[in-house]
Amino acid sequence: MRKLNLILLGAPGAGKGTQAELIAEKFGIPTISTGAMIREEIASGSELGETVKSYTNNGQLVPDSVVIDIIKNRLAKDDCANGFILDGFPRTVPQAEALDEMGVEITDVLSIEVADEAIMERMGGRRVCKKCGATFHTKYKPSPAGEYCPCGEKLTIRADDDPEVVKSRLVIYHEQTEPLKEFYQKKGLLKIVYGQEKLEDTTALTMAAL
Repeated sequence: MRKLNLILLGAPGAGKGTQAELIAEKFGIPTISTGAMIREEIASGSELGETVKSYTNNGQLVPDSVVIDIIKNRLAKDDCANGFILDGFPRTVPQAEALDEMGVEITDVLSIEVADEAIMERMGGRRVCKKCGATFHTKYKPSPAGEYCPCGEKLTIRADDDPEVVKSRLVIYHEQTEPLKEFYQKKGLLKIVYGQEKLEDTTALTMAAL
């Protein structure tokens, strides 16, 4: 199996995280999700975490210098030797250029395309349990206990799933991240996958593209 150094693109809520997990399993490589790393930093309560939190709660992007430092440290680890998946980085053309300057070789760039309206419906319906971490969706995966988690805790909407924040994130995505498609198309690395209603259909298209 060939070495896969993959960048996954797509608007917030397009389903990148799910596809990243499936690709990681198939190729036996780690998924490097800046979102997860940023959430861990926030949860740690560190000074950096508090700074990061002030950006994410307002739907703003975390500054390049902070994200690039986090990524640099992660790519140096042994489990990235046979390939990796970058999910959520680069988000801007300057970040992509910084990646090039770091000498990171990218073999494939995959963009998962989903209409903004569908994303608003997906993210607006997400519910999470703060107690046990379970996730549900009012339409696609409702909790058997209604507004509550089966563990008894009342379900909540994540701050970044609030409709106004989602709208703000989509605007930022189209303005700042979408130009990456042209950047990687010029390098001959871009592949497009159109997100389908059913997860397995999107997965089939994703695997075929790789």
